[in-house]
Amino acid sequence: MTILSIEKISKQFGGLQVLSDVSLKLMVGERFAIVGPNGAGKTTLFNIINGLLKPSSGKIVMESQDVTGFKSQEMWQKGITRTFQRNNLFLGLTTEENVRLAVHARHGLGRRISLPRDRSLQADQEVQRILETVKISERKKVLASDMAYGEQRQLELAIALAGQPKILLLDEPTAGMSPAETNDMINMLGGLSREVAFLIIEHDMDVIFALADRVMVLHLGRVLAEGTPKEIEQNRDVLEVYLGGRGESKPL
Repeated sequence: MTILSIEKISKQFGGLQVLSDVSLKLMVGERFAIVGPNGAGKTTLFNIINGLLKPSSGKIVMESQDVTGFKSQEMWQKGITRTFQRNNLFLGLTTEENVRLAVHARHGLGRRISLPRDRSLQADQEVQRILETVKISERKKVLASDMAYGEQRQLELAIALAGQPKILLLDEPTAGMSPAETNDMINMLGGLSREVAFLIIEHDMDVIFALADRVMVLHLGRVLAEGTPKEIEQNRDVLEVYLGGRGESKPL
């Protein structure tokens, strides 16, 4: 069943055409990767999906509802959460305080760390479950500023999961990570419940091949190809663009 449908989305900034008639369908529980060089329009597409930008034309449908033009908060309430290329954390708070704020926000409690005892206990249990999911529960009392970079990326994922998303947007979740940290992130993302679908932007093709059910290749703001990872690897148009006919691999 389709949970998200992107229909002929285009985006212009003045005279610059960044996206042109981009369409995709995301199925419930699917892992869908979007790849392409810098400037291909990947992050712009994410910004449109989660409401940071409005499309110049086209339509977004989530669970049969037209959500085109919904703002970021409205998309979050619909069940779309996101991680960013750069960490977006409260560095002066501990790991668990960062996640607790996200849990409280989902329950409409604002940015309050303290709650009445009964509600606080329930929130603490939820925070602990999330931290265990991303394997940083032992670091819950550590300030975000004192965490290793890979741990900060795990914490950002925890904050996104605290929104109980139906769709998770992952913008280069392994960027800047060591091979060991990247492998840990692959295992965490691969272990997420299939109740959560995700769209992932990623340059590391090892990550894509480990996680993605389907892959879309964007080139100059247009869809160049779409298929399984194996189909993309063998696609002649993709090979021509990214290998240049010289057999020298370029990162997607």
